[in-house]
Amino acid sequence: MLRRLCENGPVVLVPLAWTFAIAAHLDALALRTVLIAHLVMDAILVAFTVLSWSAMRRGVLRAWRLVLLVGLALTLLGTTGLLQTPPASSLLWLTVVGWLLVPAGGLAYTGRHVDRSPLAYTGGAVLSALGAIVYVAGTVVSGDPLVLVAGLAVAGVGQTAGIVAAVRDY
Repeated sequence: MLRRLCENGPVVLVPLAWTFAIAAHLDALALRTVLIAHLVMDAILVAFTVLSWSAMRRGVLRAWRLVLLVGLALTLLGTTGLLQTPPASSLLWLTVVGWLLVPAGGLAYTGRHVDRSPLAYTGGAVLSALGAIVYVAGTVVSGDPLVLVAGLAVAGVGQTAGIVAAVRDY
């Protein structure tokens, strides 16, 4: 059962995480709710990494092991930012931008090294990177939450496409 969760869980968790991030950026969630979500994500990432560690020794999965480790560090950074009073917006920003870019690298690498659905991974990488550009530009230029949300949504679609391809094909 745990193996099945590790193999199929990300197809639900990736879009759920981006939906949650969008809701947080729209101030639709209480700060406490966002903190609890980060703590849950920390636990899920640790569990997933431990349970999948040996299976992720070779090939593209080795790259995704690195994505998981960096992602865990990014999520812990966000949790730390949320524990500050007031929350450390710079830490939260780094967490979001990191989660926009790090999977983009994993998706690009995967797209170059697989036979099945390489376009899903490469396209996912492009969308994730584009989402990061929109998000960062939105932060620097306007701070408009709708621009930030657009960046998150574009990246979320790209990362979801990649994980759907992975679950379907492997």
